[in-house]
Amino acid sequence: MKQTEALEILKGGSNVFLTGSAGSGKTYLLNKFITYLKEKKISVGITASTGIAATHLNGRTIHSWAGLGIEEKMNASVKKSISKAEVRERIKKTQILIIDEVSMLSAKRLDLINQVCQRIRKNKEPFGGLQVILSGDFFQLPPVSHGQEDGRFVIDSDIWSAMNLKICYLEEQYRQEDKNFFKILNSLRSRQDLEKIKKSLGERMNKEIKTDITPTKLYTHNIDVDVYNNFELGKLKTEPMVYEMHFNGLKNLTDKLRGGCLAPERLELKIDAVVMFVKNNFKDGYVNGTLGKVIGFETENNYPIIKTFKGEIIGAHNETWVVEDSGGVIASISQLPLRLAWAITIHKSQGMSLDCAEIDLSKTFEYGMGYVALSRVRSLAGLKLLGLNDMALRVNEKMIKFDDDLRARSARDLIDFYETKGTGLFF
Repeated sequence: MKQTEALEILKGGSNVFLTGSAGSGKTYLLNKFITYLKEKKISVGITASTGIAATHLNGRTIHSWAGLGIEEKMNASVKKSISKAEVRERIKKTQILIIDEVSMLSAKRLDLINQVCQRIRKNKEPFGGLQVILSGDFFQLPPVSHGQEDGRFVIDSDIWSAMNLKICYLEEQYRQEDKNFFKILNSLRSRQDLEKIKKSLGERMNKEIKTDITPTKLYTHNIDVDVYNNFELGKLKTEPMVYEMHFNGLKNLTDKLRGGCLAPERLELKIDAVVMFVKNNFKDGYVNGTLGKVIGFETENNYPIIKTFKGEIIGAHNETWVVEDSGGVIASISQLPLRLAWAITIHKSQGMSLDCAEIDLSKTFEYGMGYVALSRVRSLAGLKLLGLNDMALRVNEKMIKFDDDLRARSARDLIDFYETKGTGLFF
């Protein structure tokens, strides 16, 4: 399905699961849909399973939106949530709920959110009658599970089958410029031609990338990436410039924004520092993951000047991250859309498009981690592989057949859409 077709289905009022491979533009499409809803003055709950993903939509985590804590005890969580006046008011006036990156949301969490909505809206329909848009890719990172927490995917939730979801499987690719690399990534999703994949990736083992900018190192484990970045920054003998984050709005929400934003609260930069843009701004020429280095500072306001991997010169200026509700912006933070980029974790790289990266997959420890890391990079030539284990090439076997089913359902739903085009659309 193409983005234009999926957008029309989203506008049609059905519950939808929006999916597709990494780089197919799921978040971009959600933002287009959100813009449409705002223009129509339709109240929308904008959420994601993680704070980082939520910042890409100017939303909040689904846990914050639904008033849920980290505990998973069903009755206690629901009772606590519906006792909050602000949660009741928010859910009652919402018409559409968007949840991005649902692969990282557990089955029990989705059931909890459904129960909260049903109880508050006094409606036994799924999510109390809300139109629900779920988005994600089950080949990417799975639900975070600690101790006794539920680690099942949302497809195993009680509510999943009751939602009567239409499937929008995006087929276009906007990240990978290298068709051969794109085929490798698709083969990785289907577990086909693994020996060929290993051979192709092996050719990038310790292979230097042709660039005068140090490629970002992606790590499977958080080996204190900030310490490593600050160590590299300390080796530079040039004068530092410091930029502080500014906050506005409700403290609990600005705290959550700060936690989910990849730009640091205090950013120290020097000439020759390797940096990464962490927000999309197509007008100014960068996206989340654009790599570069600081080559100077503007004389008037000391903002940094960045030379990107592709040789473009960009003057970086403050960007704003917000949390929006139906009444408008209720919290915001402002900072340069940059972070030090000698290193980053794979979890924090989700959603990024990297020009080049050094990736060590020798310690991969969960399904999807290798796929997420590799699919951040635009081309095979932009990859330097430092290590690889068998887990790095593994995806959840259950999801291979399920993915085939999703493709087939998406094709059927697209046919149904064209057969009924112009009818039943209530927006």
